[in-house]
Amino acid sequence: MSINFAIIGGDLRIINLAKILAEEGHKIYTYGLEKAEELKKMQNIIFCKKISQAAQKADIVIGPIPFSSNGKAINSPFSERTIEVQELIHNINAKILIAGSVTQEVYEVANNEHVVIMDIMKREELAILNAISTAEGTIEIAISNTNRIIHGSHVLILGFGRIGKVLARKMEGLSAQITCAARKDEDLAWIKACGYKDTNINNLGENLSQYDIIINTVPHLILTSERLQHVKQECLLIDLASKPGGIDKKTVEDRNLRFIWALALPGKVAPVTTAEFIKDTLYNMLKEV
Repeated sequence: MSINFAIIGGDLRIINLAKILAEEGHKIYTYGLEKAEELKKMQNIIFCKKISQAAQKADIVIGPIPFSSNGKAINSPFSERTIEVQELIHNINAKILIAGSVTQEVYEVANNEHVVIMDIMKREELAILNAISTAEGTIEIAISNTNRIIHGSHVLILGFGRIGKVLARKMEGLSAQITCAARKDEDLAWIKACGYKDTNINNLGENLSQYDIIINTVPHLILTSERLQHVKQECLLIDLASKPGGIDKKTVEDRNLRFIWALALPGKVAPVTTAEFIKDTLYNMLKEV
């Protein structure tokens, strides 16, 4: 069944999603993607001059992932326009908006306009699939930013959620010496069951000095200023957690430690594959609607 989608704003993941949906026979009405040259010669993709034109034609509206970085304007890196959150919500006119990482403030605006928002990033299947891209992107960063091979390196992964599990398995495949840190007894048991060394996050301190690479996946401050004093100078620190992250950045800067804050890796390292994951999740959501 052909569906009319309005796609408003977004990054390379959304551009590739538009291509996939158009190739599968859906009509795509876009706004805020006028710099996406690869879409301009495709069948089933119509560029609109106004948000209202795109929204009126659509059965479903798709927004950016993440939806907004500042809470005021939606993310639209392929547009010279500034698209205000209020403007988009107002023009959707009681339809469904599917976007990612939507804040509570946006939900409140949508409620006033009778717009239903579905946050695709809250879907477990997408979170699991995105963990694959994140893990591979993290390994790419580690290889590019260390002066030694991964094989035999002592790697500490903070957190044993979706990303921690996938990352540990892939790092183990490169013969790294893996230690995983968690707080919950259940997670520590799973770490042991998977065959990795385990340590409790609460016990981190002098033991941090043994690691060549430390990767944080926990969205809370874990590597405090005090703990970072034990990290050796040549250790590579990678923070995968969303803002404000899990590593004290002032101390990192003061000590001149090697640090990379790697946000939104799926969209950067694998936009095509990630778009396919988003498409599959989108179809699952529409079945439920």
